[in-house]
Amino acid sequence: MISFKPTEEQEVARDALHDFAEQAMRPIARECDEASEIPQDFLESSWELGLVSTQIPEAFGGGGEDRSPVTNAIVYEELGWGDATLALAALAPAAFAFAIVDQGTDAQKQAYLPLFCGKSYHAASLALLEPSPVFEPSLPRTLAEPKGDGFVISGAKSFVPRADRASHFLVVCRNNGGLDAFIVPRDAAGLSISAEKNLGLRALPTATLELERVEVPAEARLGGDAGCDARRLLNHSRAALAAIETGLSRGVLEYAVPYAKDRVAFDQAIAQKQAIAFKLADMHIETEASRWLTWKAASQLEHGLDATRSAHFARDYVAQQCMWISDEGIQVLGGHGFIREHPVEMWYRNARTLGVLEGTIAL
Repeated sequence: MISFKPTEEQEVARDALHDFAEQAMRPIARECDEASEIPQDFLESSWELGLVSTQIPEAFGGGGEDRSPVTNAIVYEELGWGDATLALAALAPAAFAFAIVDQGTDAQKQAYLPLFCGKSYHAASLALLEPSPVFEPSLPRTLAEPKGDGFVISGAKSFVPRADRASHFLVVCRNNGGLDAFIVPRDAAGLSISAEKNLGLRALPTATLELERVEVPAEARLGGDAGCDARRLLNHSRAALAAIETGLSRGVLEYAVPYAKDRVAFDQAIAQKQAIAFKLADMHIETEASRWLTWKAASQLEHGLDATRSAHFARDYVAQQCMWISDEGIQVLGGHGFIREHPVEMWYRNARTLGVLEGTIAL
């Protein structure tokens, strides 16, 4: 028998993160967007949830819990419902840490995982995107070339989250005709970091990395001599972003429905008008479809299957529908959809920005 019902443990995690999103994220989201800044208090409170540390082995200072991509998808949806910008800020270190857990050498685990098991928020990021109008994550232009006992990396990465304070970057690049990833410290010679400004996710500090013949030792290659499965990193990231976008879509829907019931035009709630009712129904259908696609990708990841196809489908479909739902949310609110009294215009900007991203966090 196939069941799509979350386990009792998953329901507890979902409820706990929903409460956190409602109490710690929703109240400050607009203020953070206006100020283009995230309070340190929020980062510390999100860190205390153990979203990263609990899924790191005990041998390296973590909680030792087995990581469940499905459970994480459920949790990430709640954080996306709270606010996508704050969710990405809270979860950005997961991309780096979980990649080390999954594919790092013993020496890499010993060196880096304890950084994410302390009491304070520690930033490190996955550098995947590139500043190009046509970009395919599996075919990056950033190149790593052997030099002596190490490598030289040249290229550029864009939209790197929390680059303002990240201690290390996991840079995905081409190496010997294939995909690879290298751990690059913030102070590496030849690495320059420049801040970006974006239409949405305005409170999330992102930056462009310029790598001008950055030299790293052989030990910086994720997985050591054996290398890593960089597509696996991409699949985890795509599924995670799909979960956050599903939460954003649900947030728009849950805001638009009561508004349509309360908004009266020509002596009738607009929710009773066929055009609005059908619009809300389609928004609900697409939100549910987004969740199932995300869960399918997460389930394949959890069972060690090749999730390349399902993660790509989830990421592509959910990104498109999230933008559509956000736009429809504005249409339901009419002129009110464009004013800051309501959060829908902010969610729309966030959805548009998320729609052009690939892989900033990992399940």
